Amino acid sequence: MHRYKKLQVWKKSIDLAVDIYSVTENLPTQEKYGLISQINKAAVSIASNIAEGAGRNTKGEFDQFLGYSLGSAFELDTQLIISSRLQYIDDRRFMKISEDLEAIHNMIYGLKQSLKR
Repeated sequence: MHRYKKLQVWKKSIDLAVDIYSVTENLPTQEKYGLISQINKAAVSIASNIAEGAGRNTKGEFDQFLGYSLGSAFELDTQLIISSRLQYIDDRRFMKISEDLEAIHNMIYGLKQSLKR
């Protein structure tokens, strides 16, 4: 069992989820059950899957949940691109979140690789 609260990638994922919630507060209300819901769910899922995987019994299970987390990160990236193209998110904010998300992608990938050693 891993101590997920000590993992830098989990901490950064939590920070990202909080940032995402502040972004989606400003999206149009007609997106409440569309993009807003999907974006928030994907953002929360990144950190949640890291935590759930860390609580599993084997490295293989942890690796599987990191894969789910990575999938949620790519899902979030796609939803943010759509939101940006719809001009729901300003370019500066979009670029900052995209950079943070890319760093999280890389950290998850690195953690997955370390489990294979």
